[in-house]
Amino acid sequence: MEAVAQQSAPVVEESAAPRPLIPRAALLHWLAVIAVHVALVLAWQFGVRAAGLPPMLLPAPTDILATLGGAHYAWAANAWVTGLEILGGYVLSVLAGVALALVFSWSRWLTLAVFPLLVTLNMIPKVALGPLVIVWFSYGIGTNMLIVFSLCFFPVLLTTLRGLREVEPDLLDLVRSLKGSRWAMFRTIQLPGSLPYIFSGMKVAAILAVAGAVVGEFIASDRGLAYLMIQVQASLDTPAMFMAVLLLTLLGILLYGAVLLLERIFVPRDART
Repeated sequence: MEAVAQQSAPVVEESAAPRPLIPRAALLHWLAVIAVHVALVLAWQFGVRAAGLPPMLLPAPTDILATLGGAHYAWAANAWVTGLEILGGYVLSVLAGVALALVFSWSRWLTLAVFPLLVTLNMIPKVALGPLVIVWFSYGIGTNMLIVFSLCFFPVLLTTLRGLREVEPDLLDLVRSLKGSRWAMFRTIQLPGSLPYIFSGMKVAAILAVAGAVVGEFIASDRGLAYLMIQVQASLDTPAMFMAVLLLTLLGILLYGAVLLLERIFVPRDART
C-alpha cells in the first residue's frame, strides 16, 4: 500500500501544477508578430535615413511620432470625435441588423418583399450617397454615424439571418410545443445558435466602420482625424497625415479586438469562425 501511494503521489503533484496563463504556442505566435512589426519599423526608419528622403515625401517613424507634440493638431480631440462616430454607427448597425434579421426569420413573406430592396439599397456607392446625407442632416457626428451605419448594417443583417436559418428546426418545434413565446425562442435557441454568424458579420462590419467615418469626414466635417488629414494636406505636412492614418488604424484595431474578445467570451472555441 505504501508503494502504491508513493507511486501515485507524483501523479497528483503533476496534475495539480498550475497551467500557464498564455500557452507557449500562442506566446511564440505573438512574439513573432511583434518581431515582424518591429523589424518593418526599423527597416523603414533606417531606409529613409540612408536614402536621405525628405519628410514631405516619406517621413521616418520618428518624424511621425514627433507630430504628437504639436498642440495645434489636437490629436486627442479629433481622435475622440472619430472614435465616437465609429462606435456609434457600429453599435447602431449591430442592433438594427440583428433585430431586422430576427423579424425576417419570423416572416417569410416580409423577407421576400423587403430583403431584395435592402440588397438594392446596399448596392448604392456610399461615397455617392454621402453628399445627400450631408444635405439632409447637415454636418456633425450624428451624420457621420449614419454613414458608418450604412456601411456596417448589411453585413450584420446578412450573416445574422443566415445564422438564424441554420438553427435546428426540431429545437424550434420543441419550444413551440411547450407554448414558448417568440422572444423565449430567440433567447434560448436562436441567439445562442446564431452567435458564430453574428460575430462573423460584426468582424466584417468592424473593418468597414473606420472606412465609413473617413468617408463622412472627407465629404464634409469640421472635426475628426480624416478632417485633419485634409487640413494638413494643404501644407504638405506628410508626417501629420501618416499619424492620422496610424491613429485611424489603431481605432480600427481596438474595435476589432473588442469584437474578438466578446467572441471568445460568448462563443465556444470550436464554433468560432
